[in-house]
Amino acid sequence: MQPTLIFMGTPDFAVPPLELLHASGFKIPLVITQPDRPKGRGRGLAAPAVKEAALRLGCEVSQPPKVRDPEFVARITALAPDFLVVVAFGQILPLSILRIPKGGPINIHGSLLPKYRGPAPIQWAILRGERQTGITTMLMDVGIDTGDILLQRAIDIREDENADQLHHRLANMGAEMIVETLNRLRRGTILPHSQKHDEATYAPMLKKEDGRIPWKQSAERLDALIRAMTPWPGAYCFWGQKRLKIIQARALHDTTFHAAPGTVVAGFPDELRVATGHGILLIQQIQVDSGKRMLVKDFLRGHALVPGSVLS
Repeated sequence: MQPTLIFMGTPDFAVPPLELLHASGFKIPLVITQPDRPKGRGRGLAAPAVKEAALRLGCEVSQPPKVRDPEFVARITALAPDFLVVVAFGQILPLSILRIPKGGPINIHGSLLPKYRGPAPIQWAILRGERQTGITTMLMDVGIDTGDILLQRAIDIREDENADQLHHRLANMGAEMIVETLNRLRRGTILPHSQKHDEATYAPMLKKEDGRIPWKQSAERLDALIRAMTPWPGAYCFWGQKRLKIIQARALHDTTFHAAPGTVVAGFPDELRVATGHGILLIQQIQVDSGKRMLVKDFLRGHALVPGSVLS
């Protein structure tokens, strides 16, 4: 008989694990996610990705504003789950909930713990120039991503990969690993081991202003920043009063130009090359504020961003 689990998650990252657990035959009497939130220019209420997936799968959904509410804790207790599976849920769970599942509360985290604990591990791994990252499944405790490790697997970060692309690969990897983790826990073939806490690093939530491009940095670091900030919060700069969102770029190790950082330098007619603190950044995709994404060659047809122009 397959075990019973309660699933807790909110964004897209949590959808593949929910779908695979359901397809693998696990009993999921309840899916818990965050309340609907205003979204978009119209600020209409939008359901979390996990809610939409759960309803599609025929699962019951609950959206408590606060999971520590005693009545809600009593509801979970009454379900007597074997496991609690938590994936990017968005609320800190109290001990009263962590103690409920007989087999333990299990979390999927998008890094190789103890590196990059916190809410934005994928973005920070790219931003810091890591060559590898991965998925960790762990037993949860009252700390933030401090629990004992169950399974851990690494993957290479591709040189041109942005956070959205890496997010997709890790979400699917996490789905496979949570099924394996639960099955091996049932068979008793996993030995939890503690993290090396003195090696821990933290990946804080990103803010919109984190996407502002500091042209004094090297082209290589700016390439990493743009990839890390895509799709959110987005890497951006200003051309006069016009806000430009940089979607894709590539670092060129060209030191023949001696222009101030942020200055557009000469290139081929359909190119946009910008001087940085070291090297040249070749911008490949761009978006004018409130406009659509476009290739630079298309953008340049309607915008006179000529050599000597300055981006700030």
